[in-house]
Amino acid sequence: MSEHPEVAEFIHAYISSVWALELLLLLRRDPERAWTAAALVRELRASTSLVSDNLARLQQQGLALEGDDGWRFHPANPRLAALVTELSALYRERPMHVMSLIARSDSIRSLADAFRIRKDET
Repeated sequence: MSEHPEVAEFIHAYISSVWALELLLLLRRDPERAWTAAALVRELRASTSLVSDNLARLQQQGLALEGDDGWRFHPANPRLAALVTELSALYRERPMHVMSLIARSDSIRSLADAFRIRKDET
């Protein structure tokens, strides 16, 4: 799959899009900085709903935390922090490789979702 199997697994489990990756890495770049959602929208040149959805997902996954003053990178454990550091380095060195891993993960998720039975279908 990859010469970075743990990073590939992390991408599959945590990173749903390049937007999610860019948001995570922006928060990680300065973990002491608290970002408002509006500031993140401006910085990423993204839609409010895209940023809000990804922030909620990152918080649920234990990668970001919303405080009174805004959003911060806040990994739930040292292993998650280390994986994000590895992912950041790999993205800096081989961005197309990381994007292909994200696209592959998205395809796998889409296929799995196609076979998932929804509550309203039962």
